[in-house]
Amino acid sequence: MADDNKKLSDDLDDMLGDAKEGAKKAAGKAKEKAKEIADDAKEIAGEAKEKASEFAEEAKETAKEFAESAKETFDKASGENKKILAGVLGILLGSLGVHKFILGYNKEGIIMLAVTLIVGAFTCGIGASLMGIIGLIEGIIYLTKSDEEFYNTYQVGEKPWF
Repeated sequence: MADDNKKLSDDLDDMLGDAKEGAKKAAGKAKEKAKEIADDAKEIAGEAKEKASEFAEEAKETAKEFAESAKETFDKASGENKKILAGVLGILLGSLGVHKFILGYNKEGIIMLAVTLIVGAFTCGIGASLMGIIGLIEGIIYLTKSDEEFYNTYQVGEKPWF
């Protein structure tokens, strides 16, 4: 019986040793796999960073091209183009004085904007409505004038109101 106990104890020690060895192997494999995953993650992160950098560069370039194109468009705007643009904006956004800014009448544009926002707030929209009506009238006047008459009156003659 003592022999049996010793043999059983040896068997248990062998099994325990095998289990420890198996656990070490499994831990080693898990460690290798974790390292592979970490390396893959670093590689993917590097690629993502590179792609994001490329995208940012393309976005900057596109924005620059758009800004240059918009500047060219406004610089090339002739009397007729300003007439139509100012007329339509006068009708649609006249209360904000946008059409005045288009024609270069900054003081008048600021006056219309201030009356709309400040006076309109204190008078429950009466000031904004008044500026809207003025903008509507001016927009219609701009669009009904001939190109030459519009150019001479508002761009050469610089008549700020009506």
